[in-house]
Amino acid sequence: MTKIKTTLIAFATAVPVLAFSLPSQAAMSPYMKTALVNVCQAAMSNKLIKFNNTAKSYNLKDKTIALKVMCNGSDIISFAENHGADKTAAKLQRSIGNVSIIDTAAIEKLNVTFTE
Repeated sequence: MTKIKTTLIAFATAVPVLAFSLPSQAAMSPYMKTALVNVCQAAMSNKLIKFNNTAKSYNLKDKTIALKVMCNGSDIISFAENHGADKTAAKLQRSIGNVSIIDTAAIEKLNVTFTE
């Protein structure tokens, strides 16, 4: 009986650890992918009204977008700058605020790749 309990306890603790170690893209829902693609496209457009409306429609804060969203393999601020969207990049940069030391291993970024 103790061997079964030990096995069940080991299994019960291993499942959550495995679930959190999977990449975020594997668990990305179609809704989340659509939201991220729309946010990336709005950031690329360099139209602040479009960006604000898109972020608001998905209940996303600028700071969260700036720190956690990656578009086509680069962070969203660099992505916007590379596409000439200086207004959007500046807005996202301002949302981060002061420079501080951040444990980058603790921050999970969401990456979405799409065709332009």
